[in-house]
Amino acid sequence: MFEFDTVIVEDETGGYVAFVPALPGCHTQGDTLGELMRNIKEAIELYLETLAEEEEGGSFKAEGGQGSESESLCLESSP
Repeated sequence: MFEFDTVIVEDETGGYVAFVPALPGCHTQGDTLGELMRNIKEAIELYLETLAEEEEGGSFKAEGGQGSESESLCLESSP
């Protein structure tokens, strides 16, 4: 299982934006917090899937990052 901090920002024009500081370029948006959480979970899964295809053994390198407000997401990895 992987756990990532996720920064969530309320968009000025409505809805929400989320990004994962440890996974550069991993971000998404949603109209509601529920939609946003589903979208960011999918974005993380796709990000890790892409890295697994690019790197031997399916390992990945994540960068550290901090945000003032963040949510931790836990994802179970498939064998």
